[in-house]
Amino acid sequence: MTDRPARSLQDLIDETPDLVEYFYNECASPHFSRAGVAKTGALIPPAFTNWRDEQSAWAETTALLHQSHHMPELFVEGPDALRLLERVGVNTFGNFTLDRAKQFVACTPSGHVIGDSIAYRIGEETYELVSGMPVLNWVEYQAETGGYDVKITRDNHSTANPTGRRVNFRFQLDGPTAGKTFAAAIDGDVPELGFFRTVRVKIAGVDVLVLRHGMAGNQGVELSGPFDAEKKVRDRLLEAGEPYGIVPVGTQAYFSTPMSGAWMPYPVPGIFNGDELRDYRAWLPADTWEASTQLGGSFYSADITDYYVTPYDLGYGRVVKFDHDFIGREALEAIRPEQRRQKVALVWDREDVMRILGSQFGEGPRYKSLDFPVAYYAWNQFDTVTGADGSVAGVSCHAGYVNPIGEMLSLAMLSPEHATPGTEVTITWGEPNGGSRKHQVERHEQTTVRATVAPAPYSPQVQRSIRSALSV
Repeated sequence: MTDRPARSLQDLIDETPDLVEYFYNECASPHFSRAGVAKTGALIPPAFTNWRDEQSAWAETTALLHQSHHMPELFVEGPDALRLLERVGVNTFGNFTLDRAKQFVACTPSGHVIGDSIAYRIGEETYELVSGMPVLNWVEYQAETGGYDVKITRDNHSTANPTGRRVNFRFQLDGPTAGKTFAAAIDGDVPELGFFRTVRVKIAGVDVLVLRHGMAGNQGVELSGPFDAEKKVRDRLLEAGEPYGIVPVGTQAYFSTPMSGAWMPYPVPGIFNGDELRDYRAWLPADTWEASTQLGGSFYSADITDYYVTPYDLGYGRVVKFDHDFIGREALEAIRPEQRRQKVALVWDREDVMRILGSQFGEGPRYKSLDFPVAYYAWNQFDTVTGADGSVAGVSCHAGYVNPIGEMLSLAMLSPEHATPGTEVTITWGEPNGGSRKHQVERHEQTTVRATVAPAPYSPQVQRSIRSALSV
């Protein structure tokens, strides 16, 4: 993005009388657009077998998740690379050794999240940021305008990549037997690997970077290496995992992993207002990811800032470290604990779920349909959550069905007084006024769903294993 775009995000905002109305009704998300789904399906099928068995694999055996095509990457190299990341990220960097990775989180000056990604340190002066297009854009902008001595290399996701190829392949093994599959697949001895630590191994003679990390929250490793070796490594993983019940996972199950692992991906980037970010919005093209920030759900506000989040809302309070000067530090320091929403899981009442499913038959009323396994129908989705006294408790976001536990769950951001596990709350399901104009939203009526607050991640198995070292 070294050249100023012919039409910028700021131009789009200036030309749009009501930005929230545009995002809510007219905007096509990359994940829900017909073209996006068709392009992704040509690279990774919706299911290799069926999504229910594929979901169950990461809870019972080994799931092989294919991430080579949908995650953008940014490489930052040079003498000022670490200084740039320190300025942008809320994380501490004093311990960023070559055997670590980080959940890298970046904020605006007002303390609102722009995005997050996984940051690898792959050399003394070289870093790799994986996923999270808004945060990659923000880092590149800061590199270009901040006078940093760095080289930036982009590798966009396959559906937006004119080369038709990637720098790296990327796979993930996840599940109770993932450690055994990993051990059987590598050449040589099994390394000791703690949570969010990295190591290099060889698989089928290919040099592979390994991160102890699980998308679905179980025992998992993320594997990356040269793109030309993708098939060779995948074949070896499938062969090694056969005795341990390995199951390839398609996109239907893959995009339901937030309900298991409790990661809240791609929040609304807090960049759409404020003079201090006007130059950045003028730098961003009008067709960039941020311009496709689709909104949906029962919560509707005319103020775009009501959709913004802080790191605390997303459960990233543990990574915010005030040991360095970063963009947004002063604002985050000013947020008192009682002002911080908490990330929780909501377990939906089964009778209410059955009532919504039953409304699809007969003359109606028809409530907003529940698709399985992913029930949220906008990217981003915000459904109003109220407490027992009718007061607003927060918002419910990613929702879906988890086959191994047989429950409908959603991830929510709730005020502290409503966030205690066991608290009963109510979700408003469906959009007002019969539904928005988004092409994937049918005409429907709103209804309510009773739900119970639970820890996020919901599964006790995931809570036990999410931060443990990889075991064989």
